[in-house]
Amino acid sequence: MPTWFCSREWFCHVGKFDEGGKGIPEDLLFFYKHVQKGGGVFRVDQCLLLYRYHPQAATHSVLEGTIWNHRVRFLEDQVLKHWTSFTIWNAGKQGKKLYRSLSPANRKKVAAFCDVDRNKIVKGFYTYEESEERSKPKIPIQHFRDATPPFIICVKMDLTGGVFEKNLNELNLKEGLDYYHFN
Repeated sequence: MPTWFCSREWFCHVGKFDEGGKGIPEDLLFFYKHVQKGGGVFRVDQCLLLYRYHPQAATHSVLEGTIWNHRVRFLEDQVLKHWTSFTIWNAGKQGKKLYRSLSPANRKKVAAFCDVDRNKIVKGFYTYEESEERSKPKIPIQHFRDATPPFIICVKMDLTGGVFEKNLNELNLKEGLDYYHFN
């Protein structure tokens, strides 16, 4: 689980936690305000802290859907508003869920899905059946090597024995410019 820290001065500048009550992901919302106010983020790829929690912890009161919705809105506000088009890397469950969760304006920016699964690629496209448009949107599904950046990656790291990471590295892309992880 990622963790982060900042000075007390910065904490007060950002505006402290939203103590609005049970079910509010106050740490996530604080982190988003931190980024929006120009706060930096530096990744350290080693364990720095070990968490312990109990079954009555407040973290269990935050619904998964609440966190998902905040994450999608933040992605749209901080990343997608700067892009005219993009590719969702994962034509499976998570990629389609992200697509369906996007605002109509950002759904129109999705140029394609990309994947490595031959069955999905052979199918050729994803039809957004829930669309209110008369002609349902059909989004192409391509092999990742044929897809055009930028990418929003909906693939969990460390689950493919390094295959996904190898594929991503082969493309010589820069995180934060050519792609963002959303997993």
